[in-house]
Amino acid sequence: MPASTTHLVLIPAFNAGNRLVTTLLSALEEWSPVWVVDDGSTDGSVDAALRLAERDPRVRVLVRPRNGGKGAAIETGLAAALASGFTHVLTLDADGQHPSHQIGPFMEASAARPESLVLGRPVFGPEAPRVRLHGRKLSVWLAWAEILGPGIDDPLFGFRVYPADALRRALAETRFARGFDFDPEVAVRMAWRGVPLLNLAAPCRYLAPEDGGVSHFKYVRDNVRLCSLHVRLLTQLFLWRWIAVWRARGARRGGLSR
Repeated sequence: MPASTTHLVLIPAFNAGNRLVTTLLSALEEWSPVWVVDDGSTDGSVDAALRLAERDPRVRVLVRPRNGGKGAAIETGLAAALASGFTHVLTLDADGQHPSHQIGPFMEASAARPESLVLGRPVFGPEAPRVRLHGRKLSVWLAWAEILGPGIDDPLFGFRVYPADALRRALAETRFARGFDFDPEVAVRMAWRGVPLLNLAAPCRYLAPEDGGVSHFKYVRDNVRLCSLHVRLLTQLFLWRWIAVWRARGARRGGLSR
């Protein structure tokens, strides 16, 4: 397949074990080019990706010296993508939960509507923990409150295609959104800026540790971070952003009706 000059697959990775190269190879079957941003891994997982990049021009690996979080890794990859002339990035988790076979359809949707943020709506299997599913319902309700209505079907699901410059602007507005708070915060901030939102269904797998599943989510620390995120966003909304957010909501709805 010819390499795209506009749309790039970006895989942020930290201590992903063997799953990283498996995910990378799976992505390469669907799209080119594919870049990995190693976020200061200490388990040697990036080594196989580096060896692959040496012999495959479709692959590039960026290595951050220290772990900064998912959002920080994506910000590093985003800056390099913009400098190389790419206009859109699809973010794909390194742990194998995201559906590589949906890369093509999501890229096609982005090419048809390049101004839009293409958001994945996860379809979970029976293995998904119920506590996670209930937590996601709360996060959806909060995101809807923050953008004054529907539009973000799942603020936590990171399988997305971002208009690169719009994502850069959203990150520039905040010193947060560099860890696990990245996915919900940038989605809300892009909606605040009037970026059109397109939600597409995508299957999501929960992998057990014995199957190679890797999670760096710390239940107390990261839930506290997510709670503080929503407090910040709702405070901003009600103190000074609500008029602009209401207008952005109207602009998005008008764009969908055309």
